[in-house]
Amino acid sequence: MRDVTYPPIIVTAKAAFKALGQSFRMSGTEHVPREGGVLLAYNHIGYVDFIYGGLAANPSGRLVRFMAKRELFDHRWVGPLMRSLHHIEVDRGEGIASFHAAVDHLRQGEAVGIFPEATISRAMELKEFKTGAVRIAAEAGVPVVPVILWGTQRMMTKDHPRDFSRGKTIAITVGEPMHPTGDDPVGDTARLHAQMSQMLRDTIAGYPADEQPPGSWWVPASMGGSAPTLEEAARLDAEEKRERARKRAEKRAKKTKR
Repeated sequence: MRDVTYPPIIVTAKAAFKALGQSFRMSGTEHVPREGGVLLAYNHIGYVDFIYGGLAANPSGRLVRFMAKRELFDHRWVGPLMRSLHHIEVDRGEGIASFHAAVDHLRQGEAVGIFPEATISRAMELKEFKTGAVRIAAEAGVPVVPVILWGTQRMMTKDHPRDFSRGKTIAITVGEPMHPTGDDPVGDTARLHAQMSQMLRDTIAGYPADEQPPGSWWVPASMGGSAPTLEEAARLDAEEKRERARKRAEKRAKKTKR
């Protein structure tokens, strides 16, 4: 694929990281192959995850094509940018098209990024995974490389004000690849979840203690933080979903009255 927009975007992003005084703790980036199709599976803790997620493949010289919700592509300004970067549109109501688009990208030798949780985890722990990641990888015949991001939620996530103050550490941990065959997508998904859960615990434990005091809102309750538990987060997610449905219904009703 011809990339005109992506390289300058990376340069701009790195300049922004430097201006924000951010430091990076990266490990395992050698697990990202330098060529050939590869599916990178990320945890999802904040709205800027996709900006930092591409760094996992940067040492290998790869550009990551992220699978992202359709709403971003429908946006007046963001949409053209997403398409210029060759990201993959995901319609949650009709996922078959995005499935095939991701498989096509992978078969062409691209690096594709996916968030198996589908939405941001308010608990800062891994939510239940969809089986799409391992099914896509199996169909394309490529490995799944797990990636854990930590620190991105401190800048911009659900239920908390934005904070782009200087000096934050961003941790990126890349794990060993797995090779789904398609014979047991549920089992493969469970194994991916278990691998990434351990990676997340290790990444949190290795994060600078002075930036992560006990009780921090961005740390899982199970690790001494004050983030909602998975059960509490599920309740908040359900409330958010109902509120969105109500607003959509109101919007449709207003259009009908016109």
